[in-house]
Amino acid sequence: MIASYNPSQLGDVLIVVLRPDAAEQTTEVKGNVAKIADASNGQALGFNIFNVSEVLPDIKDHNGQVYLDAADVDKLNQVLQENGFSDQLTVDHDPKFVVGYVKSVEAHPKSDHLKITETEVDGGQTLQIVSGSPNMQADIKVVVAKVGTMMPSGLIIWPGELKGVESDGMICSGRELKIPNAPQKPGALILPDDYQVGTKFDFAKAQGLFS
Repeated sequence: MIASYNPSQLGDVLIVVLRPDAAEQTTEVKGNVAKIADASNGQALGFNIFNVSEVLPDIKDHNGQVYLDAADVDKLNQVLQENGFSDQLTVDHDPKFVVGYVKSVEAHPKSDHLKITETEVDGGQTLQIVSGSPNMQADIKVVVAKVGTMMPSGLIIWPGELKGVESDGMICSGRELKIPNAPQKPGALILPDDYQVGTKFDFAKAQGLFS
């Protein structure tokens, strides 16, 4: 679940994204809630919750992605129920930006610049991630944006394919993470050895990486 709040552009509306867009979508509006669903199966893709600051007053201090705790989600679920929706949101405690370890790299069969990596993330899980970083190589520590991540640019990472090869996540550059003084060119951020594979990426610690 990804939540975003941009009052200067959208007004007092919380955007809740649950799944990628579907080819055909429906929108159902009841009171202060709009539900966006997959037209083929009715599955909720997301919600727009209007006048949300009446429910979450502290949201007025935010602009961009909003990290909701259990109490916030309980309040939003009550709003859904009061407006006639049976759907329930759940708290997502899974870290989205994690320190990864590139275990192996091979050439993409249909591209001269893309590479297919096997990259370990949290919980010992290994993801296949296709990367276009020119400095991609095995045996490096990197920052992985897992599926369900909203990047600082607003881009959401979903499962996908690059030239026919499945890719589940993204290996990030310092530029994409908006780390101060990061090189403004393509290239994976290669982390120092003191970063622990599988841990949540510490943006505060990373502020001095390029100082």
